[in-house]
Amino acid sequence: MLTKPASVFNKWTRDLLHVLYPQNCLICRHEFNQSKLAVCPVCISELSYTNFEAYSEATNLDKLFWGRVDLSGTYALLRFKQQNSTQQILHELKYGNNPEIGLHFGRELGTILKQLPAFSDMDALIPVPLHPKKEFIRGYNQAEIICKGITQASGVSLRKDLLKRTSFTESQTKKNRVSRWDNMQNRFALRTQQEHNLQHLVVVDDVVTTGSTLETCVRILRNQFPKAKISIAVLAVAE
Repeated sequence: MLTKPASVFNKWTRDLLHVLYPQNCLICRHEFNQSKLAVCPVCISELSYTNFEAYSEATNLDKLFWGRVDLSGTYALLRFKQQNSTQQILHELKYGNNPEIGLHFGRELGTILKQLPAFSDMDALIPVPLHPKKEFIRGYNQAEIICKGITQASGVSLRKDLLKRTSFTESQTKKNRVSRWDNMQNRFALRTQQEHNLQHLVVVDDVVTTGSTLETCVRILRNQFPKAKISIAVLAVAE
């Protein structure tokens, strides 16, 4: 069978572009063969997806907030484990100046959320805010980047005008649940007291461990939106 000239030309063009602009994995940043995916096959194989969308019973993320705050839904895309690609994703997103990875997995997250009955009527994505000083140092708010990816996939509006961080906090990484809760008190506030016609708010963050940060944000929003649904969506949940 003769190869069509157009196919040969397209392949030659792709090969040339790959040489001039090699494709690098968003996670490990190693070069790999051309693909529509932004993550190399090795890193994809190491990802641990929660598959919460297939659960008929409460997930560990649901249970984490039982008796703490009233939520309409919870969802996490990945399971956070030490020394796997999920840990590398979070590190690249927070400290590797790699916002594209947040957009990529935000789009994955948004694609799933819009298909879930519990999230079908969501009308506002609220990123957990960073203090302006920390956001300046980092260059962006990783939760906001994830929200932008969700918006691209779902069309739901990003609303970063509702919550603000009022004080600079030290890292939460090595704190237990009680210490994290104490550290979060009075750290967030509403940006405005104006009424908004919002029916279902989704608070978004990169990773949830003890849930203290998200719980604080939900409590503040509940005071302003007593009748609205409030849900939580995160890139990863720690095990």
